[in-house]
Amino acid sequence: MSYQAANPLSEAFELELSGALTAYWLAFLRVVTGWWFFHAGMTKLLEDGLSYTYGPMYLQGMEGTVLGPIPVWMGNNLGWLIEAMVPLGETLIGLGLMVGALVRLASLFGAVFMTFFWVGNAGFGNGLVNGDLMGLLLFGTMIVLATGRYYGLDALIERLDVVKNHPKLRYLLG
Repeated sequence: MSYQAANPLSEAFELELSGALTAYWLAFLRVVTGWWFFHAGMTKLLEDGLSYTYGPMYLQGMEGTVLGPIPVWMGNNLGWLIEAMVPLGETLIGLGLMVGALVRLASLFGAVFMTFFWVGNAGFGNGLVNGDLMGLLLFGTMIVLATGRYYGLDALIERLDVVKNHPKLRYLLG
């Protein structure tokens, strides 16, 4: 396809959801987002193991946010669980996204993480739109567009008999 300055629309350039370019882009987006979370989780695991004490401290400091007492209660009463779940959760979310397995489920948990990060950084000195919101939007995009079906294991998993016999499992896949 050559570019014609006189008429740039003379040849079709399709960017449809069923097109190859869209599939490549969604797979790339999924893998990059997965690497982002996998790297964050593995770094925490390698540095702190399952004792990531900053997680509970972060939640305890959210008393003046929109979520109010919920994260503070979690930080005070579920600290032992959060210390292990933050590095494990980030690592597993990242792995799921990178290989394209259980992408909607992984993205749901990623969206929960990003919601806490976004609200927890509620000073919003640079406005409501920041990197945490962008991460939340990435996870939302992967849920809606079922990016695990594009060059991911979810495309294969959905062909298994267990998924065919229980079609509601497809809501976790994709």
